[in-house]
Amino acid sequence: MSEIEREAMEYDVVIVGAGPAGLSAAIRLKQLDSDLEVVVLEKGSEVGAHILSGAVLDPSGLDRLIPDWKAKGAPLNVPVKEDNFYFMGEAGEIRLPNFIMPPLMNNHGNYIVSMGNVCRWMAEQAEGMGIEIFPGMSCSELVYREDGSVKGVIAGEFGKNADGTPGPGYEPGMELHGKYVFLSEGVRGSLSKEVLARYNLAKDSDVPKFGIGIKEIWEVDPAKHNEGEVTHTMGWPLGTKNTGGTFVYHLDNNQVYVGMIVDLNYKNPYLFPYMEFQRFKHHPKIAELLTGGKRVAYGSRAVTKGGFQSIPEAAFPGGALLGCSVGLVNLPRIKGNHNAMHSGIEAAEAAYAAIKAGRSGDTLEDYTAALKTGVVGKDLHRVRNVAPLNARYGLLGGLLLGGADMWCQTLLKFSPFGTLSHGKTDAQSTEPADKHKPIDYPKPDGKLSFDRLTNVSFAMTNHEESQPCHLRLADPSIPIDVNLPKYAEPAQRYCPAGVYEVIEGDNGPKFQINFQNCVHCKTCDIKDPSQNINWTTPQGGDGPNYPNM
Repeated sequence: MSEIEREAMEYDVVIVGAGPAGLSAAIRLKQLDSDLEVVVLEKGSEVGAHILSGAVLDPSGLDRLIPDWKAKGAPLNVPVKEDNFYFMGEAGEIRLPNFIMPPLMNNHGNYIVSMGNVCRWMAEQAEGMGIEIFPGMSCSELVYREDGSVKGVIAGEFGKNADGTPGPGYEPGMELHGKYVFLSEGVRGSLSKEVLARYNLAKDSDVPKFGIGIKEIWEVDPAKHNEGEVTHTMGWPLGTKNTGGTFVYHLDNNQVYVGMIVDLNYKNPYLFPYMEFQRFKHHPKIAELLTGGKRVAYGSRAVTKGGFQSIPEAAFPGGALLGCSVGLVNLPRIKGNHNAMHSGIEAAEAAYAAIKAGRSGDTLEDYTAALKTGVVGKDLHRVRNVAPLNARYGLLGGLLLGGADMWCQTLLKFSPFGTLSHGKTDAQSTEPADKHKPIDYPKPDGKLSFDRLTNVSFAMTNHEESQPCHLRLADPSIPIDVNLPKYAEPAQRYCPAGVYEVIEGDNGPKFQINFQNCVHCKTCDIKDPSQNINWTTPQGGDGPNYPNM
């Protein structure tokens, strides 16, 4: 616990993160007992400001939480009407017939949405029920009880100098205590990392796995727009050795979501995910769609892809991990928002039962059980081998074997592979630079493709410059002394916002961190081969300000 004296506020449940998981938990708690005191703390300047997702939404979580969401005006306005799958070459593409795809890949009944706007609408529903939501409130520390359980969080600390000392306008923030604390921070949250390590929650699970998702919103020529069309591609430009894929979703108002996910288990440290995405937009099929249009927004976020075997114990003394803090994305479906909502509902029901029984601060064992054996576990269990098969056999082998495995589980209810393990972490997958050749990427043309710094301006990210750098190096010498000679310092390339640079000077190379550019994707925390970078929360309200991501 921090030694600074702070005011404290008491709640039944404190929720960190106003994403689909945290808001679902808050709403469900109030549905169960309108007298419960529930607070949601959001580090973004507003709800939705830090939400980035594809997104094609499976409405099953929303159906369960708010069955009359249509009548209440939820922003699910574009049902999927067309599903396309393509294997891409540099100059052309082959369409994969829909009938060979396992039924779970069918997007019938799903909606193309802005998850930022869905969360804004969910926040309105929550506030209407009496739930307190405080945006611009980063949670910088956990508060513990004497017995070692989580008691609450410290939120709203502002005004530190760059060296971490209190500045002239310093605000110490407040302690918010709860009978239970839910962490729904998204991928690789700083508080979630702390409880995972403190309580050894991952001791019985496989390593977590991730991808980096990069996305732009485009306004296109109405003649080329096809509202409700969903397209997924694989192959070029990543090739068959690097796994990942792209998506093109036609929403309303002549807008299109264009994005790429690059699995972070890639070996070549010269791979540049951002430039792979920029190159993708020059494929003839994509270029034809985008030519004459304009990019209106940009952003990036890490994506969980470990699946069922990577789910840690989700409950800890005094609280629970929700949504992508646990890792609940269904990789082949590229969907996790529905599971995030289900996890919030399950956690809320477990906490409500405990509070009703007069308990607090214990471990919600019922939550972990419900997560792994209920609707979320069933969704993830049947696709559990897709990521390991991709990693072992590459794109083509993984596609064939993963597809066969999903069909076996659909038709025969068993997997011939059992449950495969992931093996290495994404950081450990990075190989020395001398095993690979640098990749020559085409220069962005400023029409379809753009340099990073230009694109980052379309994320509308901002960080107050006098605060401490939230990207912390365990050892400041490692980037230049270890990562540069051994791995060609891949932070220069895996960051989609140009945060990390190696600058040549009279006294040799220098590692520079431009933390003001950070879009909170957290890829650096995951992919750094020396695991030397620790992503922590900056002061509240800082970071990207996504409009319709």
